[in-house]
Amino acid sequence: MSNLGLPAGIDFGRPIRSLRWFGGRVSLRFDIKTATICLTLLAIALVVALVTLASGDYQVPLPDVVRALLGQGEGRIHMVVVEWRLPRTALALLLGAALGMGGAIFQSLTRNPLGSPDIIGFDAGAFTGALIVITLLHGSYYAIAGGALFGGLVTALVVYALAYNRGVQGFRLIIVGIGVSAMLTALNTWILLRAKLEVAMAAAIWGAGTLNGLDLDRLFPAMIILAVLMPLAMLMSRPMGQLELGDDAARALGVNAERTRLALLVLGVALTATVTATAGPIGFVALSAPQLARRLTGTASVAILPAAAMGALLLAVADFVAQRAFAPTQIPVGIVTVSLGGIYFVWLLLREARRQ
Repeated sequence: MSNLGLPAGIDFGRPIRSLRWFGGRVSLRFDIKTATICLTLLAIALVVALVTLASGDYQVPLPDVVRALLGQGEGRIHMVVVEWRLPRTALALLLGAALGMGGAIFQSLTRNPLGSPDIIGFDAGAFTGALIVITLLHGSYYAIAGGALFGGLVTALVVYALAYNRGVQGFRLIIVGIGVSAMLTALNTWILLRAKLEVAMAAAIWGAGTLNGLDLDRLFPAMIILAVLMPLAMLMSRPMGQLELGDDAARALGVNAERTRLALLVLGVALTATVTATAGPIGFVALSAPQLARRLTGTASVAILPAAAMGALLLAVADFVAQRAFAPTQIPVGIVTVSLGGIYFVWLLLREARRQ
């Protein structure tokens, strides 16, 4: 018993573990249930990835897939699994995790399950930047990636500036973002109509969000960029949670509310713009992954790591469906995510309407 007559250890209903290093100067505190669910989601995503690598016009047994990944496969199998299929599958996992993280950041900032980058309009802004490079400048992949990143960041700053009124409120950010998204969508349509036919068709296919034809040349730049952005997102998870307590409480905990909110905004846009630059705008993964992960973990708000694991699983499954559902034709993965995500979006709208 403590001096106040209370038990020394209080059971909050969720087992928590702490790891300490360097004599307690560095520590990590994690929720066992959340960690277990994250590992389970990642394990399922890896199984889906292995099945995707094994299936196709040239079927490869799963043991041969594993041997090829370990560098022990024969020449033909190694070429099919590692050189042809692995970059696309790895990108599905990586980009799905990035979308989940980006969605978690924006839903936390807006404190609303509708506050994802594809709804607020940042994806449309990234698409606008990429379209300008594709249709007007005829730029290379890296120029397109830079255009998408620039377009997403400019859109974010415009939405932030228009929504700012002695601070930024979540609902106001969503409404302003939806309006900006509608204008950008109209602009994107006008750009496509003005472009040459072959350029417009290529841009429209890319604009649906596709992993078709992506290879190592697309995988490595995305890996390098996300290797920087993802750890930064995880480092920002604690101040992100403190902001959800309100600006006054966050300031009392030593968090600069506006500066942290702007940093999170830029980080979230960079994550989603990287996905758009690599594979085009892939909708609804950022919207659904954080909320599905939140319901599985039972946490009070969205969290970055569970959202990343769920995003990786969702996009891996969607890509498998895109490759195999209409074989031998491969459809853009964005069509699958929009079809499934649209159902989730309607359900979410009805659920939010009942709570009003």
